[in-house]
Amino acid sequence: MAELFNLAVKYTGASQIRISTATGITQGRVSQIIHRKRQVTDLEVYERIATGLGLPDHARMLFGLAPLDLASPTGDHGDHHQEQTEELTARLEAAAAVDPAMVMILTTDTNNLRLLDRRLGGVAIADKMRAQIAQVERAHRHAVRPGIRARLAHVLAETSSLAGWQAIHTGALNDAWNHYEHAKAAAREADNPAVLAYVSGEQAYVLLELGQPAQATELLQHIHTTHRDHVPARLRTWLFAAEAEAAAVLGDEATCRTALDQAAVLLPGGAADPDMPYLSLDSHHLARWRGNCLVRFGDPGTIEDLRSALAGMDGTYNRAESGVRCDLAHALLAQGEAEAARPHIQRAQQLATMTGSRRQRLRIEELAKAVKRALN
Repeated sequence: MAELFNLAVKYTGASQIRISTATGITQGRVSQIIHRKRQVTDLEVYERIATGLGLPDHARMLFGLAPLDLASPTGDHGDHHQEQTEELTARLEAAAAVDPAMVMILTTDTNNLRLLDRRLGGVAIADKMRAQIAQVERAHRHAVRPGIRARLAHVLAETSSLAGWQAIHTGALNDAWNHYEHAKAAAREADNPAVLAYVSGEQAYVLLELGQPAQATELLQHIHTTHRDHVPARLRTWLFAAEAEAAAVLGDEATCRTALDQAAVLLPGGAADPDMPYLSLDSHHLARWRGNCLVRFGDPGTIEDLRSALAGMDGTYNRAESGVRCDLAHALLAQGEAEAARPHIQRAQQLATMTGSRRQRLRIEELAKAVKRALN
């Protein structure tokens, strides 16, 4: 869509305001699309753009839209039929060249992006993420061999889920929801219950950010009930911990503590499973989660949980460390130790800025104000 808008600017002299007026999209969003800071994912928006810019039927069809002239869907331009045939043939040939080794390369690329995300945050690798999703989608859309197509669907599910988590942290909740919808569809095609349960569980965090903890809790419980017999113990631990967090936001301490206890019982040894690179969860991570949940209920034991979690940080989870320090500062402040909380707030601010997490920064600002009030 960025290319289309740029063509409109270049060859028709249309300004962003004229494009905005023609398509019904705000000028600010048009600018974001042109500069590739935002993507168009809603079919209705594609329809408005195509209508507003007067795209001919063959161009509408390239965007997956129905032609306006159903009797002559290509507007009687036979050469466009040929162009489409040649383009499809080329894409099918390119996809046919994707073999297991290529799938492994794409998988490795997504895993590397996940590692970069933990250290730098989504903003710093936004261009890399868009390129990776586009590359995997192209390969998947035109893959014919069932085995390769299913493996590409698996990669696409993991990559889209990572993009969704990044969008949550930047506050782009609609984008996050759409990424998770794409991830779920890909996980279903891959026929992988673990990936489907994970990406569905992450989608619940969009509901939490929207202030709908009851719906998030209901969704997580449904996911767990549906998939509990088909997913590994570490993923079940994660689902229980996520359910505990939603219950904590809801203010349901009993459900929160029960879920945390069940998570602790299920947690296997080690930090990760090779077949689930998207999930890192060990005793330190669970302590972080426990502290994040119980700090909301004024539990004094959360300080030790959070200090344990902080001690287990290895310097590669910068965004997560920011969250731990926020929770620790919150717990210390609740115990009347505002001076001890202040350095954790300062470090959390540095890490949130580094990783571009708007989600963390908003919370840090509130805590910083509370610490300042307590010290004055």
